[in-house]
Amino acid sequence: QLQVVQSGGGLVQPGGSLRLSCAVSGRTLDDFAIGWFRQAPGKEREGVSCISSANTPTYYADSVKGRFTISRDNAKNTVYLQMDSLEPEDTAVYYCNLDQFWGQGTQVTVSS
Repeated sequence: QLQVVQSGGGLVQPGGSLRLSCAVSGRTLDDFAIGWFRQAPGKEREGVSCISSANTPTYYADSVKGRFTISRDNAKNTVYLQMDSLEPEDTAVYYCNLDQFWGQGTQVTVSS
């Protein structure tokens, strides 16, 4: 059975960096697009970034362009979200998505 397990996240000061990981088991990543979403308190879940099966980043939300980088390592069945120049507005629970499967969510808090 396919499982999606996230790691990374935590508390960081404004301007800092974090890297989120999304490890997939039970299915090879090769044929799937992977997405990162986030949900801030009191707000709807929004798309952050998505990478296609061809390993070409396909989407970044305007609010993260130039600061976040999505990548995938198919050999490790893992997708990453490198987040730089973090802002308090990036505070949210981040979710990895593959098809109909979701990771467990990872809290990212940007605060001084």
